[in-house]
Amino acid sequence: MRLSAALLAVLLVLPSCAPTAGVSPSPADGGAPVARFESFTYAGDDDAFRSADPGPDEFLNPVIAGYHPDPSVVRVGEDYYLVHSSFAHFPGVPLWHSRDLVSWTQIGHVLDRPSQLPLEGVATSRGIFAPTLRYHDGTFYVLTTWTEGRGNGVVTATDPAGPWSDPVWLPFGGVDPDLFVDDDGRAYVANSDMPIGEPTYRGHRAVWIQEIDLETLTMTGERRLIVDGGTDLADEPAWIEGPHLYKRDGWYYLLASEGGTEINHSVVIFRSRGVTGPYEPWEGGSILTQRDLDPDRPLPVTSTGHADFVQTPAGDWWAVFLGARPYRGDEYNTGRETFLLPVDWPEGGWPVILEPGAPVPYVAERPDLPAGTAPVPTSGNFTLLDDFDGDALAPYWTFIRTPRSTWHRLEGGALAIEARPVALADAAQPSFVGRRQQHLRMTAETVLDFAPADADDRAGLVAIQKDEAYLLLSVTRRGGRRVVEVERRFEGEAETVASAPLPDAGPVRLRITADGADYAFAYAPAAGDWRALAAGVDGSILSTLRATGFVGSLVGMYASSAHP
Repeated sequence: MRLSAALLAVLLVLPSCAPTAGVSPSPADGGAPVARFESFTYAGDDDAFRSADPGPDEFLNPVIAGYHPDPSVVRVGEDYYLVHSSFAHFPGVPLWHSRDLVSWTQIGHVLDRPSQLPLEGVATSRGIFAPTLRYHDGTFYVLTTWTEGRGNGVVTATDPAGPWSDPVWLPFGGVDPDLFVDDDGRAYVANSDMPIGEPTYRGHRAVWIQEIDLETLTMTGERRLIVDGGTDLADEPAWIEGPHLYKRDGWYYLLASEGGTEINHSVVIFRSRGVTGPYEPWEGGSILTQRDLDPDRPLPVTSTGHADFVQTPAGDWWAVFLGARPYRGDEYNTGRETFLLPVDWPEGGWPVILEPGAPVPYVAERPDLPAGTAPVPTSGNFTLLDDFDGDALAPYWTFIRTPRSTWHRLEGGALAIEARPVALADAAQPSFVGRRQQHLRMTAETVLDFAPADADDRAGLVAIQKDEAYLLLSVTRRGGRRVVEVERRFEGEAETVASAPLPDAGPVRLRITADGADYAFAYAPAAGDWRALAAGVDGSILSTLRATGFVGSLVGMYASSAHP
């Protein structure tokens, strides 16, 4: 699928991810070089999507591919809204809209101002954890955890497209706050925190609940422990997290995850006749997990967990949840993605997403809702071209940490990026504009015009998971002439994989290709043929398993005047 120029024009009037309030323009630093990127093309071609053939009444999982973890969803009338964790990427908390739960359009971000999201010095997989999105009486609420800031907080808006308020901080520890409003209008926050006393094993956590006054956004009453450890404390369940509360047929249901965010991840359920407990677990164990399936199965979906429920106007229940698609073992560069499945309520009143032993399907029956469309594809195989001819960046572009100055601009059908004296490995805020890698097999291309003054000047394409895990294809200067190079950096060690001379001036095309763990790099003069520069480069350093943390890989454009 290739997006037309007309469609791209529509995309680029959507809310921008560029810095807005609180950021003032800054001039080029002493005439630092500027890199001009004339276009960016992303193409994905995964085997799982090739072999899937959804009919008109079916849809394709994941519904939002690539690094989009910890989904939380809410329905307002016939509209559905969805948010994700964003960690140390800015703007924070991507916000989506849909009418059918399948076709999602990003309408902006919840945290799009530096006053809401200061990320200076924050490690890539810290920052924003597990937001919950809820709506009550004309107001949208997002509760989340600022791990390196003030802890847990809430922001509000009357329009989900914004503006959203600055955070109101909540006086309790832990992570993953949830908001539940009961039939009588009383509201409660549940979240994961330490148990009473010292933990008795690694990963021993608990779920707590406390009432909140929605008028003043202050906590009231006693904070109570409602789940200690998980479904069975004797089994030492680890890392209970992501709690969400619902009410159905007089029962209060507490949805949560156990097992950590890797292959042992699972979704569990508890219920009670009172909102503050006592809660009993479902005796059947997990209502969604893939940990017991054959690890050698073809095209596996793994690590499923962190779910949220939503009910359609017709009364049907659906779950969004995260999962991963590894290319081998537990290695995946695409991060944790958003999946969708129906929720069944068999006799006995306990919900089930998948029966034990059932794999997450790539193709499933659509919700009974009018089918929608999205201007930017989020699932399946597709090609997306951005020629930068709009007035603002499309909302799928993201930065690493919070920009405090304006170092990029759209001009003359190009994205101009100032080569500031910040390198990717500096744990700072580099001149980088990227998008999430959404496929195991993908290609990213750009057309770059850049005149480096010396070896410290770099500009090009980079696939990056964190400061110390990236693959960079860049234009620089060596021995007095312009060259194109491939650099691989992992855990403090950088190596030049390949290098080739370039004409001393003029645009150059750059291409990064991924096929699972294998990355290849090519370049071409503006009107010439592609030339291979390096192939078979180990890209498993971008996997969550090796790089660690919670984020997926980004691929995008970078410039620096101080690249070592």
